Parts: sequence; structure tokens; C-alpha cells
Amino acid sequence: MELDEVEIKDSFLEEQFFAISDFEVPWFADIANFLAANIIPKGLTHQQKKRFFNDVKNYFWDDPFLFCRCADQVIRRCVTRSETSKILEHCYSGPTGGHYSGTKTAHKILESGFYWPSLFKDPNRYVTSCDKFQRTGNISKRDEMPQNYTLSCEIFDIWGINFMGPFPNSYGNKYILVAIDYMSKWVEAQALPTNDARVVVRFLKRLFSRFGTPRAIISDRGTHFCNTQFEKTLKKYGAHHRIATLYHPQTN
Repeated sequence: MELDEVEIKDSFLEEQFFAISDFEVPWFADIANFLAANIIPKGLTHQQKKRFFNDVKNYFWDDPFLFCRCADQVIRRCVTRSETSKILEHCYSGPTGGHYSGTKTAHKILESGFYWPSLFKDPNRYVTSCDKFQRTGNISKRDEMPQNYTLSCEIFDIWGINFMGPFPNSYGNKYILVAIDYMSKWVEAQALPTNDARVVVRFLKRLFSRFGTPRAIISDRGTHFCNTQFEKTLKKYGAHHRIATLYHPQTN
């Protein structure tokens, strides 16, 4: 029986079958080898071994990742040097980045759950190389939005009260007592013959029965509001009396 002569092919179908690529040795290789296979690094001195076993207590291996328990007792995943550039780019100039300083960027990386030894140095170097950040400069007071105090209250919680008049006599009435709710701008008004404390107390009792007891009543320094009868009525219903500042149009 004669065998057919077959030409021997010296080349593989996959040209890179045995190609050797540049493989990065991660900074935590010795720690991962010890935790995964109990392999102690060779060539360490007594002090280096002591420090190695002290540091390795903060790490644990969960195949295929190594995790570190940081100083704030939060567990974060250890990443290689090749991964840090993408993480820095995302936390600094990504959709949720904001082009903050190096310290702020480092905190965002920690909040994302990543860790490597030079975590606080690399963001500072990355920020200094950012052209957009260098052109922005420091934010001054001129760039801040104005912060104005906002009155926080519920409807019918704070009423402003004041007299209008005197007007020409109309059916025996010369004054109008006006109360306005600061939240809803609801207005209550009543025509009165006088502007003494007695009619004010009667008006407030009718106001409380309709809208409930407010937290505060704001008025000016008129004697019809600053008197014993008025204060006793407010104390009875648990409301506070606030006096407006002179010549302050916002509370008029």
C-alpha cells in the first residue's frame, strides 16, 4: 500500500498563535498570589516580610478580583495601572465628572468603588495636564449665584396684618383692616369704624376660626397691635407676634 504524498505546511492558520504580547504585571500580583495560592514572594528581607503580612490583612481575593478594605472601612476593588486612565477620564471629564480638582476627583473615584496605591497623586497629575481646566482658572464670588433667603412656610401659616385709612366716612366706617397670607396671597379685609385693639382681636378670632391658628402674625409697631390685649389673644391661641422693620416694603 502506497501512501499519498502530502505536502507539509510550515505555517499555522492563525499567524499569531504563539505570539507573545506585552503583559502588564499588576501592582497587587504578590498579594493576589499569596491569597489565592499561598505563595510568598521570594527575596524579601525580614522587615519586608513583616510589612507584607501586615498589609495583606486588608485584602481578600474573590476570583477574579482583588478587593481592599480601605481606611474608611469601605471595601473597594483593586485596579491595574492600565485601568486607571479610563477611570480618571470618566470621573474627571465624563458625563458626571464636572472637571473638578484633583482631590474632588479622587473622592469621586473612591465613591465609585475603585482603589490603587497612588489614588490621590494620579488625579492631581491628570488635572494639571487638562487644557480646559487650566484655562478655566479659579471660581470667584462673581461667578456664584446669589443666595437669597426664602421664607419657608405652609399655606395660612403666616399672616401680615395692617390698617388702611382713615378714609371718608362710609356707613359709619373709616378704616379697613387687611390681613394677607404670605404663602397663598389670600386677602381678608373688613371695614371698621375705629382702629383700636378691641376690633383687631375680634377680627383675629374670626380669622382663626376660618383658616386655623397660624404660626405667626406680622404687623407694624402701631399701638392697636402692640398692646396687652393683642398679646394675650395670640398667646392663648399659640401664635407668635412678629414686628416688621421700619420702612421695609417687603413686609408692608
